Amino acid sequence: MVLESPQAMNIARVLTEALPYIQRYQGKCVVVKYGGNAMIDEALKRSFARDMVLMKLVGIHPIIVHGGGPQIGALLARLGKESRFVDGMRVTDAETMDVVEMVLGGLVNKEIVNLINSHGGRAIGLTGKDGPLILAHKLVPNRHHEGAETVDLGQVGEVTSINKAVLDYLAQGEFIPVIAPIGVGPEGESYNINADLVAGKIAEVMQAEKLIMLTNIAGLLDKQGRLLSGLSTAEVNRLMADGTISGGMLPKMDSIVDAVNAGVKRAHIIDGRVEHAVLLELLTDSGIGTLIERP
Repeated sequence: MVLESPQAMNIARVLTEALPYIQRYQGKCVVVKYGGNAMIDEALKRSFARDMVLMKLVGIHPIIVHGGGPQIGALLARLGKESRFVDGMRVTDAETMDVVEMVLGGLVNKEIVNLINSHGGRAIGLTGKDGPLILAHKLVPNRHHEGAETVDLGQVGEVTSINKAVLDYLAQGEFIPVIAPIGVGPEGESYNINADLVAGKIAEVMQAEKLIMLTNIAGLLDKQGRLLSGLSTAEVNRLMADGTISGGMLPKMDSIVDAVNAGVKRAHIIDGRVEHAVLLELLTDSGIGTLIERP
């Protein structure tokens, strides 16, 4: 009698643990905000691409919304242009908008598409101008910023509407949509939109089973730096009000609260520095990061 190797038995256990989650999420939409170290580290980029291909192969429909802030900032610095932020939003004049479109819609988007396709997926790269997918208008400065009414963010936008038909056609077929967060205004003008906000709005429109946001931290932390593993939307609002959540985390949490209150089943903030972070959250008993859901 030949005994199975411990490695083979571990693989069998993993697959057995994943099976009920695959059955639960089969045919469902999962929106993933892709950013942080997961977009920079080569090993993490490859593991993310494989995760997306695997999800699609087992019948889960991932929709990816990506950022690209560091890449935009690096190119602006090379051009001698300073980056300025208000509540996590990049102040975007016309010259900066040109750089945003080139970096997000061109370089970053196509790199992600190519990486997924090289691992056997069928990714399609889009900006909000394609379709058109994302209609937008000029953003009113964030309500959490003291004196925000005096701040002009330039060509920073917020979502007016999402063209669901475009996403239905792609996601329900064999394709993995990869979306750069650039919107188009009523006169054809371009808008730079925070990727977290776009991911949240797409999750709302698609009534996604999950909204997953990759970050460079273990999850949402309290003032002592301890991980908050599970929160209601009401608790998140209290943490924003008392300053526990601040800066660049504000638009992320705003979009999560709005999405969950609008019907998205669950939202997660997870550590994109962990290899296969999305699969660990989606297909294992323990999960990782912070879960946000309605009370």
